[in-house]
Amino acid sequence: MTRTGAFVYPWDVNGDPAAAGRLAGLGLDQVTLASAYHSTRALTPRHPRHRIVTASHAAVLYPPDAARWQGHALKPYAAGDWAPGDAYGAAAEALAEAGLEVHSWVVLAHNSRLGAEHPETSVVNAYGDRYPWAPCIGQDAVRAHLVELAAEAAVRQGAAGTELESCGWYGFAHLHGHDKTAGVGLDDTARYLMSLCFCSSCRAGYGRHGADPERLAGAVRGALEPVWRGSGEAALDAALAEAALGWRLEAARGLQEAAVAAVRAAAPRGFRVLLHADPAPYRSGANAGTDPEHILRVADGVVTPAPDVAAFAAHARARTVLVANLGVVTGMGGSPATLAQDAKRAGEAGATELRLYHAGLASDADLVAVREALTSIG
Repeated sequence: MTRTGAFVYPWDVNGDPAAAGRLAGLGLDQVTLASAYHSTRALTPRHPRHRIVTASHAAVLYPPDAARWQGHALKPYAAGDWAPGDAYGAAAEALAEAGLEVHSWVVLAHNSRLGAEHPETSVVNAYGDRYPWAPCIGQDAVRAHLVELAAEAAVRQGAAGTELESCGWYGFAHLHGHDKTAGVGLDDTARYLMSLCFCSSCRAGYGRHGADPERLAGAVRGALEPVWRGSGEAALDAALAEAALGWRLEAARGLQEAAVAAVRAAAPRGFRVLLHADPAPYRSGANAGTDPEHILRVADGVVTPAPDVAAFAAHARARTVLVANLGVVTGMGGSPATLAQDAKRAGEAGATELRLYHAGLASDADLVAVREALTSIG
């Protein structure tokens, strides 16, 4: 049977005595449990005490080590009443007692509170607009903070491995309350151009890669003009595009290499480190853009949407872990009814494991379909 895990939040488990057993009863091998997570409003459809959890800011879901962070200007934020105390530890213990292997789930470069309190750390687009949800990984201070956070949040008591989300660039795309950004449709290129950062660190980075930052910013604005007018698509001069991507690849690789190394230095032998990844290096977001060949030399493997598995499989080695991420929440566009077929296709593309998003958010009917699918796969 293909090894299968599912994503879960601590608040899905804590306070619900039946939660861990219910998850084990689905036929899962593993739970990927959030230990550092961005702000969110989440449904808890079976919890005996609540139906909605509002996490008002990005936070670590355990007590951060004060000694580790002493003297740091940038520090992780403790959670509020949505995850009090060692919420991660309590949930991990309950899940382990139910026979599930627990891996930590760490969100890195996605933090609106950091951007609000330290605006200088945020991505700045070609128009001068800041993205407070997107820490700029081209900045030394931001990168150092994220590497330290990765090591602490990943290596929690009882965790057998970790999955690092947003370990790379974040940019324009962002789920936001009362969002009004869909008035002009942006294709892949336009979203990329709107995600390019022009803070002082990135300007220097572009310069080192052969592009004058002022010229590049002007070219980005000019390339986007047809998009705003609704009269065409964005296109950037090839030499400028190569320089911009060169800098972004350098910064992303630096963060990814340093984060993985820091986790491994803090972890026991055999601790597994995976990245949530996109095979297109220019993309940004939760699945960070990567060079598949490079990242599979750095980490033990990746977690990626099922359609992208093949792009990583082309560079896999004997022990590479390739996890196909499959949505199983019908209300969020997932398809638990076709899970068995989707899992088969993912395996044919090279996936070695499955990850289901998201066991805590799914309805009872979705979970029934998941259990039936996993039974048939087994």
